[in-house]
Amino acid sequence: MEQIQAKNNYNGALQKPIGSGFNATSTASDVIKGIDLTGKIAIVTGGNTGIGLETVKTLAGAGATVIIPARDIKKAKNNLQDITNVEIEPMDLMDPVSIDTFAETFLASGRPLHILINNAGIMWVPLRRDSRGIESQLATNYLSQFQLTARLWAALKEANSSRVVNVTSSGHQFAPFNFDDPNFLNRKYETLQGYGQSKTAVNLFSLELDNCAKSSNIRAFAVHPGSIWGTELAREASRELFQQMGYYDAEGNLLQEKTASLKTIPQGAATTVWCATTPLLNNIGGVYCEDVDIAKLTFEPSRLELGGVRPYSLDEDNAKRLWKLSEEMTGVKFNIS
Repeated sequence: MEQIQAKNNYNGALQKPIGSGFNATSTASDVIKGIDLTGKIAIVTGGNTGIGLETVKTLAGAGATVIIPARDIKKAKNNLQDITNVEIEPMDLMDPVSIDTFAETFLASGRPLHILINNAGIMWVPLRRDSRGIESQLATNYLSQFQLTARLWAALKEANSSRVVNVTSSGHQFAPFNFDDPNFLNRKYETLQGYGQSKTAVNLFSLELDNCAKSSNIRAFAVHPGSIWGTELAREASRELFQQMGYYDAEGNLLQEKTASLKTIPQGAATTVWCATTPLLNNIGGVYCEDVDIAKLTFEPSRLELGGVRPYSLDEDNAKRLWKLSEEMTGVKFNIS
C-alpha cells in the first residue's frame, strides 16, 4: 500500500501499476462486472460515438443515469436510441457559451454528479480557431474540460464521492505544453504538435485537479484509451499523416500488422470505465492510466507503442502554471473550496 501513503502524484510519485487484474485486452464489460451504479448520475461528453458510446452503454447497463451533451442532437438520438437511462442535451465544446448553458441546465435539475467523463476530442485537424482565437485542439481537447468541470463543480461536490475522468492520449508524448505560444501565433502550426500539447494539458489538469479536489472526496484521472481502429477521430486525417504515424507504407498501402495490433472499441473504453468505477482507486488519484491500470513513467518519447507517461506532463510547477493560464484563457475562475 506504499502508493496510497503518498499525498499526490506530483512528478509521478504514484505513477506505478497496482495490479488491477485486467490488461490491454480487457473490455468495458469485463471491468464493470460486479459494480452496481443504480442511483448514480454520469455525464459523458462525446458519448454518442466511438469509445464514448461504449462507455455510455456500459455505465447505463450498470444502472447509472447518463447525460450525453452533443453538438449534433439528431445523430446522438439515432446512435443512442436503443440505450435506456440516457438523456441528451445540446452542447458544442468549441462554444464556451454553450458549455455554460449545458452546465446551468444540469445544475438547475438539482441532481448530484457522481461521474464526469470528459471524453470528447479531436485530432489531425487543420489550423482552426474558436471565437476567442484559441487553437481548436487546445480548445476542444483541454480547455472545454477545464471549463465544464469548473461549471459542474457544485454538483460534483454535492455527490460527496465523485470522479472526473479526463480522456488523454499517448500522443501527449508528441509535445510538452508550450507556455510561450500555445495558440501557434508565432510558430508554424503542426497538427500533431497541437494535439500533443492539448493532451499534455489534460494530464497536468488531472494532476492538479485531483490534488485540489480530493479533500472534497473527488478524485481525478487522466486516461489513455489505447490506439483504436474504427472511431471517428481520424475523419479529417490525410494519407500523409497516417504514413507519419506508421499506418501506411510509402506507397500508401495500409499495414495490416499495424491495424491488427490496435484495440477494439470495447477494449478502448475499458480504462475509462475502470477509472470511473473501481474501488481500487478510492484512495489514489491524479494518475495517468492505460491498459486498465496505472501506467509507468517513460523517458522514451519516440516509442509510443511502449506506453507510459512522460514526466513533463506530471510536473507540479507546470500543473499550477497551466491552471492559472487556463483561467485566463477561458475567463473561468475555478475556485475549489
